[in-house]
Amino acid sequence: MIDKLIALLAHTRRTSGERGASAVEYGLLVAGIAALVVVAVFALGPLINEAFTDTCDEIEGSGTIAATC
Repeated sequence: MIDKLIALLAHTRRTSGERGASAVEYGLLVAGIAALVVVAVFALGPLINEAFTDTCDEIEGSGTIAATC
């Protein structure tokens, strides 16, 4: 009986180390995705801002409906 408990304890120690490694891998994956999102926002930000500004100018310039942006 004690041999089975020792084997179970050894198995638990082996698998708990793997769980920590996978958590670190997931953390690195999330950090990488977050870095890509930040780069995309800074790269595409002016382009998207210009598109919204142009749309707003067209709405205000149409004169059919009183609108403010």
